[in-house]
Amino acid sequence: MSFPLLTATAAVPALGAVATAAVPAERRAAAKWLAMAVSLVTLVLAAVQLVRFDPGVKGPFQLTESHAWIADFGVRYELGVDGISVVLIGLTALLIPFIVLAGWHDADPLAASDSGSAAGKSSHWRPVQGFFALILMVEAMVVIAFEATDVFVFYIFFEAMLIPMYFLIGGFGDRAGERGEAESATQRSYAAVKFLLYNLVGGLIMLAAVIGLYAVTADQLGHGTFSLTEIVQARAAGKLDFATVTERALFLGFFFAFAVKAPLWPLHTWLPNAMGEATAPVAVLITAVVDKVGTFAMLRFCLQLFPEASKWATPVILVLSLISILYGALLAVGQRDIKRLIAYASISHFGFIVLGIFAMTTQGQSGATLYMVNHGISTAALMLVAGFLISRRGSRLIGDYGGVQKVAPVLAGTFLVGGLATLSLPGLAPFVSEFLVLVGTFSRYPAVGVIATVGIVLAALYVLVLYQRTMTGPVSESVREMPDLRARELAVVAPLIALLLFLGVYPKPVTQLLDPAVAHTMSQVHKSDPQPDTHVNDVEAAK
Repeated sequence: MSFPLLTATAAVPALGAVATAAVPAERRAAAKWLAMAVSLVTLVLAAVQLVRFDPGVKGPFQLTESHAWIADFGVRYELGVDGISVVLIGLTALLIPFIVLAGWHDADPLAASDSGSAAGKSSHWRPVQGFFALILMVEAMVVIAFEATDVFVFYIFFEAMLIPMYFLIGGFGDRAGERGEAESATQRSYAAVKFLLYNLVGGLIMLAAVIGLYAVTADQLGHGTFSLTEIVQARAAGKLDFATVTERALFLGFFFAFAVKAPLWPLHTWLPNAMGEATAPVAVLITAVVDKVGTFAMLRFCLQLFPEASKWATPVILVLSLISILYGALLAVGQRDIKRLIAYASISHFGFIVLGIFAMTTQGQSGATLYMVNHGISTAALMLVAGFLISRRGSRLIGDYGGVQKVAPVLAGTFLVGGLATLSLPGLAPFVSEFLVLVGTFSRYPAVGVIATVGIVLAALYVLVLYQRTMTGPVSESVREMPDLRARELAVVAPLIALLLFLGVYPKPVTQLLDPAVAHTMSQVHKSDPQPDTHVNDVEAAK
């Protein structure tokens, strides 16, 4: 029996979370180093997946594992990776060590002076072990969600990851700052509950669709199944045929849950609250890791299980994507809060990703999958530097800064690079993916592609205005003594910036993994790229 690599990649952070939580309360440093060690081991396992994955091998999945689980209900423990999932697992495993390192002191007990009394100190105490254990648990659940090829197994972890995220937002959110602890705690609780309720509603609707899928397979195949591979093969062989209404209803059930997670307008409103109230590393965990499960699942489950319904819903989804792009960018322009600005920018970027997926072209879907990776890296860089900035001043308001580049030039420089990546400057990684999305969309839907480009202009506006108001101009009195980035913070930011530069110039190592999976998805929805208009010259016409 071969080594269960996929299971191990998810099991290591899960067991690491338990071990981290069990570290004695007084040994906070040990808990941090254990969490870091576990995240690095997981990164090594993800790297082994990337090395062992062969994009030239025919077939939808590799490194597969399959075991009977709940046989009476057709549930199997089935895992497998294609080029898209193996890359996203690599992204997740890569970001978690940076998230752990960036959040090294985020759950440390506050000094009594921070709250004004010894009682305040007690009320602010939060267990370091719990903070890092929850991060590792989220990583484990996201990894297995990317690996699951059984719909029921995917659903379990798709929903289960909400619980640790709820506690990370509500229990380990931003410090009180200038708002006061009572108001801060109220806002954290509101953001956490809103995040949980939105995603639970989406999950419940998806559960109804999952049950419906099982009922249809049981009726037509003689046995119920949740296996993605078996269902797709049965449809291709003509053994499973969804009625039009049934397929559309099931598609909508799945898509609704994924659109909440993504998030797509108008189901996006939980994200600015969650990212605003979470610590910067947890905000990165939300938008760069957890939210990618939604867009990934659109490709793996919506398009492959329900190809005809996907094509039926495409016009509406393209409109929703355009609204997300423009609405998110416009609201980012008007934000006064740094973290909420980045959250609305992410809504705009997720609009581009969904647009690329449902453009139903090879370039569009390749761009969308590459965008998932590049957005994760660029948003992590920008948000983590923003978190370092906010931790120094104690305020998220843009107006409380000014002239930071004169007192902390390295911080300002890394903030600028992260911002330029967010607006997809040529030479940085997001440009390649955004360009592919727009080209792929324009080739099939020219009007949609043209309108989407307005999002690029707005991105330049909100990023450059943010930098101008915080980093340039006269030095604000409140930042005059602000220290520059420390060694630990540089260790977080420098590798992310290096990746943005590398993938901006040479994205081939990622695209060669993604392209075969995209081609397989296109074949499942029976779509081919539109052919360019050809003009026959006079000589050929005469012939």
